[in-house]
Amino acid sequence: METVCKGKRWDVILVGNDGHYCGAMPFLYGRKLGLKYILLPQLTPWSGPWLPDGMDALGRKATLGALAYGLRNQKALLCMQRFAPGIAAGECQRFAEYGFDITARHTYRFDPIPEPSALRGLAAKERRKGIDAVETAYTVDRNVNVDEFADFHTAYWERRSGHDLLSREFIKRVCATALARKQALLYGLRDEKGTLMAARFVVYDSHCAYSLLSALHADALRNSMTLLVWTMITDLHDRTKAFDFEGGMDPGIGHFYHSFGTTKTEIPCIYRSRIPFGKKLLHL
Repeated sequence: METVCKGKRWDVILVGNDGHYCGAMPFLYGRKLGLKYILLPQLTPWSGPWLPDGMDALGRKATLGALAYGLRNQKALLCMQRFAPGIAAGECQRFAEYGFDITARHTYRFDPIPEPSALRGLAAKERRKGIDAVETAYTVDRNVNVDEFADFHTAYWERRSGHDLLSREFIKRVCATALARKQALLYGLRDEKGTLMAARFVVYDSHCAYSLLSALHADALRNSMTLLVWTMITDLHDRTKAFDFEGGMDPGIGHFYHSFGTTKTEIPCIYRSRIPFGKKLLHL
């Protein structure tokens, strides 16, 4: 949270006492035009709640209720949080009891990550087709420089939409922090001249890897990103259990992710708005 919320304010709701905690929910908060809001930080698909492994159903229910109570008592006029797929839809009802509405988004996941030898076989024909040409044209670079990637990402989004929603310094800070902790991969594809043609940034822990940032050169070959994703998932097989493409609400992007052989997975989302049109502001 310190990395993605630098220059902003964040807090955490804790359940427990005397240093023995059984639940936590970090969140970004702030004010705009007098409006207090609680949202997710940039590059944070979900931020909780955290519950210890092995907690029984009654313990989970009680802890989630305490977290919901704490979140409501923040008295934000606008609040939205997304939960990890491990939180069951029924468990979200604890938040409904405290005035939160519940909806769902979805993402695409490998859970667990398939054996590397089976990965290509799971993909649709359109994903497999043309990969040989990309493999012979490009070389995989497993140590892309953070500064180069930040420039590459900015140029990509300026070309696509006129501006990058993420600042160059934010990209550098997030990438550098995760790489220093040995919890990230920053890979690229280079042509024979050494030009970066595609790049992708993935973070991971012992449970799951999350694809957060990607960019393409204007002249990149078709299926460049497919080759890069396959390479990264293969390298992650022995480092973590699952791989999350992090997103997929857009039909075109969802089709691309699903064509790798992934499973469409719901992400619980809770929100509470005390202002008109709050749901539209949250894009729910």
